[in-house]
Amino acid sequence: MYFFLCNLATMDIVCISSVLPKALVGLLSEENTISFKGCMTQLFFLVWSGSSELLLLTVMAYDRYVAICHPLHYSSRMSPHLCGALTMGVWSICALNSSINTGLMTRLSFCGPKVITHFFCEIPPLLLLSCSPTLINSIMTLVADVFFGGINFILTLLSYGCIIASILHMRSAEGKRKAFSTCSSHLIVVCVYYSSVFCAYISPASSYSPERSKVTSVLYSILSPTLNPLIYTLRNKDVKLALGRLLLSFSH
Repeated sequence: MYFFLCNLATMDIVCISSVLPKALVGLLSEENTISFKGCMTQLFFLVWSGSSELLLLTVMAYDRYVAICHPLHYSSRMSPHLCGALTMGVWSICALNSSINTGLMTRLSFCGPKVITHFFCEIPPLLLLSCSPTLINSIMTLVADVFFGGINFILTLLSYGCIIASILHMRSAEGKRKAFSTCSSHLIVVCVYYSSVFCAYISPASSYSPERSKVTSVLYSILSPTLNPLIYTLRNKDVKLALGRLLLSFSH
């Protein structure tokens, strides 16, 4: 679990580092501009980290499924070699997806005002600026949405369906509490991340709203990576005690 959490933290760092520094510079300076190469670089790392997180959350859901539903076989099923292969697969598949989408974006012509109605370079607002056909880009974006958003969401739901069914069949109340506590943090992260991603990407093109997209994009690119460490560390007893002492000192 901690091995996957390290990878999740790395993805969050890549995601927030590709967006936040440039956004802060734009807020502090009067001229908020970005070069075409800079925009494509930002798009590549944003898509790479975002899709990697969706895929890794599915892997982590399967990890929790094996830990709770098949605890005696956990060490053999989730061996260090398999965990390493899964994470390498996640990074590689998502790097390929990001390369394809970014490469297709570089082939487009942008001959309008070239003003992005967004905080950073993202696929939907960039497609609106193009004056060349964007059919291939839209198809590839849809394929990526179906795979990373749809299929992975279904697999995650299946894993947690089996987990909940297994927990309900436990006789001990203490056993149920411990089993649920091992996956509650991950379930919260999944709910927060998927809800923001679905709001940003899973919507008809005719109903696309730049203003709504700004809000939802901030949720999954900045807020979610910031909350992830807090959600997972609150499971730690030492962190809970330290936080309790801190709040107690403020109350006095």
